[in-house]
Amino acid sequence: MSGVSSAIIAPLLEWYDQGHRNLPWRAHPTPYRVWVSEIMLQQTRVEAVLGYFDRWMQALPNIPSLAAADEAVYMKLWEGLGYYSRVRNLHRAAVVLCEKYSGALPADYKELLSLPGVGEYTAGAIASIAFGLSVPAVDGNVLRVAARLDNADTPITDAAYKKQTRERFAALMPADRPGDFNQALMELGATVCLPNGTPQCSACPVQHLCLGYHHGNAAMLPIRAAKKPRRIENRTVLLARWGTLVGISRRPETGLLAGLWELPALEGHPSPDETRAALAARGWQVEKFLSLRPAKHIFTHVEWRMNGYYIELAAPPEGLIFVSPTSLRTEYALPSAFRPFLSVIEEEA
Repeated sequence: MSGVSSAIIAPLLEWYDQGHRNLPWRAHPTPYRVWVSEIMLQQTRVEAVLGYFDRWMQALPNIPSLAAADEAVYMKLWEGLGYYSRVRNLHRAAVVLCEKYSGALPADYKELLSLPGVGEYTAGAIASIAFGLSVPAVDGNVLRVAARLDNADTPITDAAYKKQTRERFAALMPADRPGDFNQALMELGATVCLPNGTPQCSACPVQHLCLGYHHGNAAMLPIRAAKKPRRIENRTVLLARWGTLVGISRRPETGLLAGLWELPALEGHPSPDETRAALAARGWQVEKFLSLRPAKHIFTHVEWRMNGYYIELAAPPEGLIFVSPTSLRTEYALPSAFRPFLSVIEEEA
């Protein structure tokens, strides 16, 4: 029994060599590909990222092409991945890299850490995987593995615990394979040492070293601080049509989904008559008004509960721009929260 110690290195790397997932950024781990994949994978499952990654690399194959891209291009490529500040920071960082580093990522952990949107984990992943530097990459998966190995009773969200764990893994990094060691830890957390009380201990290459397993606590770990309940927001989404076109508007430049396109909406769940009155007060000339199926969308701290209406207008009201269904599908980044209300026009796109 040892918990997090040098004893985990050999069995973990042997297990990783025998059967890790074949992912596109692992097959060709250039610094740019590693960077983009790690940003996409934040808060997002690997299965969801695969298609996005391939489309991104076809459209923006290198840092100069990203730096030169129009906002509409990279936002559309990101559409549906969520946490849109990530893609804005990717673009900002690409501009910095072209200005200061000749369009290439620096092979230096501290310089990587200075880039917009790059924290300790991402900098460690790029430094170790792309450049072979002995730097740990400690994310939620790795923290969970460490908590179970150590039978730790400290919440993994605790800042001091995160710092201590990072320092311990830094001391263990094998100089000849730091990137593989980090990826092996990530792989273990993603495929075997699973969250929510379901670790696959019988498949774990370091089960014999895991104090959580030996004490019968693996499924109960890690300890997490209680989460605050999500805030519930009621909204009424309007699928507004003027002829064959669809009305959209820009969200504010700050706050949730900042600066993205959206279907217009009213706060709360007004009745149909109240909704009609609110639209008339805005100057909307409604010719057709139909209810749509309700939907909900969960963000990290907020849950939208949405009613919806399909509305045909006699004239375009102020405050909206009207685009074709095809343009909406191919040119405008619309958050996935609004997708349930677009099903009635999908065949037109």
